[in-house]
Amino acid sequence: MFNRIGVIGAGAMGRGIAQLFASSGQQVLIYDTRTEAIDDAISFNRNLLQRAVAKGKLSEADFDATMTRMQAAAELEALKDCDLVIEAIVELLEVKQKLFDQLEAIVRDDCVLATNTSSLSVTRIASTCKRPERVAGFHFFNPVPLMKIVEVVRGERTDERYVQGLVALAETAGHFPAITPDTPGFLVNHAGRAFGTEALRILSEGVATPQQIDRILRDGPGFRMGPFELFDLTGLDVSHAVMESVYEQFYHDPRYTPSFIAAQRVAAGLLGRKTGQGFYRYQDGQKIERPEVEPETVIVNRPFWLDAHDDVVRSNVSAALSAAGATLEDTNLPSQEAICLVAPLGEDCTNSLARQALPAERTVAIDCFADWDKRRVLMRNPASSADTVAQARQALSADGVPVEIINDSPGFIIQRLIASVVNLGCEIAQKGIATPETLDRAVQLALGYPKGPLAFGEHYKKCNILTVLNNLQAVYGEPRYRPSPWLRRRVQLDLPLTTPDIQE
Repeated sequence: MFNRIGVIGAGAMGRGIAQLFASSGQQVLIYDTRTEAIDDAISFNRNLLQRAVAKGKLSEADFDATMTRMQAAAELEALKDCDLVIEAIVELLEVKQKLFDQLEAIVRDDCVLATNTSSLSVTRIASTCKRPERVAGFHFFNPVPLMKIVEVVRGERTDERYVQGLVALAETAGHFPAITPDTPGFLVNHAGRAFGTEALRILSEGVATPQQIDRILRDGPGFRMGPFELFDLTGLDVSHAVMESVYEQFYHDPRYTPSFIAAQRVAAGLLGRKTGQGFYRYQDGQKIERPEVEPETVIVNRPFWLDAHDDVVRSNVSAALSAAGATLEDTNLPSQEAICLVAPLGEDCTNSLARQALPAERTVAIDCFADWDKRRVLMRNPASSADTVAQARQALSADGVPVEIINDSPGFIIQRLIASVVNLGCEIAQKGIATPETLDRAVQLALGYPKGPLAFGEHYKKCNILTVLNNLQAVYGEPRYRPSPWLRRRVQLDLPLTTPDIQE
């Protein structure tokens, strides 16, 4: 359907799109208002492909053929015979609308006009066109050739045959096409909102430092990068703008509330790697790592008592305490000397100990969502004595696994963040923005999550996720943590979170 493709905009995205389709056999014309930008883009792609030849990943013949298929367009009118034109220009609605109006006067009636926008409404871009049915979103991720996913966005008036044509083109190029309606953030930027916004909220409450939050989320759920490392990589100005855009487009739904911390840091120019300082400092583009502080060794001379009915949690704690030579009491109530360990879901330590009438100064909480073999998380309450915290940390790290100490928080860090990710994923499924399978695969491919939102829900048990959310909502008294109907129904019916509403 699309043999001749025009790409408008020769920046990082445009040149990547051009390389992708020239490599997959399409004739590609690159246009930019700056002629030198076109030359730079073709030169950049040539160097990339030559490196692939040098590594034996591309033959000389394929290199020559690909470069032959990638040509410069001296003027916009050179795109008149294209089957598809993809714009990758500045993210301004009026500029994109003006470009599409110009293109309609140049291209054939059956030429599809696609926008690589990441945040603007495809429907609004198409609204000034004479034939809005041929306008669609075709949103790639940077770097385009390596990120094997593209969002195919259906505007309100986009003809289905063009959507399917873009899907087929993406598959030919080796990319996974995630079909989505024209909603704020489309699929990936929508699903990714919970990760950063909840981490910023945790930081704003003084629960832990950015370094602690990143370590806990890398070693627990297995994210390749923590949220603050990711902010620094992408640029906080870019991330904050997306947070604000999605929040505004969803008419201030509390789930998407941006953070004042991000706004202040953007104003201060603390944007991350590109400015040399963000949540971390950078030298020559490399993060300056601060070593973890080694806690002082203390003598463990008190027994422990655990309020946890989960056999796995009890077994793990018992084994760790044995390595420290500490005793775990096997009684309904703790002794007068015992350090009390609680394992709440969605509650803070204070609420849990108050509900059970435990001694506050001798009580700390452990996170049952943490990966016990990589990093354990202890949560103190405001009344926890220093000796209680020190002995608990010493005893639970005696087998060599690091223990992180955080301040009191409903849901710790992992529980809060994972529950938010799962809940938002469930809302996306509930709204029909994507199928459960498309949602999980798109998030893994585009955001690099170790699991998709729904798969995370199954991993940590959907009933636990619902409990965490209910308790978070009860503590905060706000709708930010309201459970999705999709999640609640599948917990009540004991169905997988991937179960569709309509059974075939």
